[in-house]
Amino acid sequence: MIAAGVAIGTLQAALPLDSLENRILLCHALGITRVGLITQSERVLTEAEALVLAALVERRLHGEPIAYIVGKREFFGLDFRVTDAVLIPRPDTELLVELALERLPQQGRALDMGTGSGAIAVAIAHTRPDAAVTALDVSEAALEIARANAAANGAAVRFLHSDWFAAVGAEQFDLIASNPPYIAADDTHLARGDLRFEPLGALTDRADGLSALRTIAAGASTHLAPRGWLLMEHGYDQAAQVRQLLTDHGYSDVQSWRDLAGIERTSGGRAP
Repeated sequence: MIAAGVAIGTLQAALPLDSLENRILLCHALGITRVGLITQSERVLTEAEALVLAALVERRLHGEPIAYIVGKREFFGLDFRVTDAVLIPRPDTELLVELALERLPQQGRALDMGTGSGAIAVAIAHTRPDAAVTALDVSEAALEIARANAAANGAAVRFLHSDWFAAVGAEQFDLIASNPPYIAADDTHLARGDLRFEPLGALTDRADGLSALRTIAAGASTHLAPRGWLLMEHGYDQAAQVRQLLTDHGYSDVQSWRDLAGIERTSGGRAP
């Protein structure tokens, strides 16, 4: 039970979550910054604040992701609004952005497929305002959030409602990046942790986990400029299969890159 009249400093140490989550929920409930938690440590909670905080803690104790509770998540140094209509941006995906930025030429054209919250497209456009960035998603709800995130971060991105390549016609790009659904339908991780709350269609292809990757690899070759790059995030155990997929479709310079945990997380190649 979270009671009114308790000092913030005392309460922060007594909440039932880990220290980082305690701090995040306290800041959100009280509308103050991390510095405010320190400078106002002697301030006591009002009854209204105690009720708000108790509700937030209860949601977290039932497993709801922190990002959905507070409605935002940091990615690539930017703040992104998130709801249960989009995946929560994860640090692993920053590798995909870094690789894309290294390979995108000046004044280049980039395409983000299955943009969700817009994290990849917005991070690229924010870092490289010279680039022309397009982002696709089949979910109108996701696109609404992505557009808001682009506006909030001052990033110029063209958003299209599209089932993979359908809306781009014969357009070509210098780089295509995607973090598609790659979890197999029978993977037990879908019933654990934060994944239980995230949109199922953005997590799994409802098949073997490779069908979206196959679709992108097959279609990207006709939408890439000569020697343009295709980069795809995939599962921890899918790198060899994705490299073979790219090789089979005639891509060159095929390789995989490891994330901060040492896992081969992104694979790519250059257009034939």
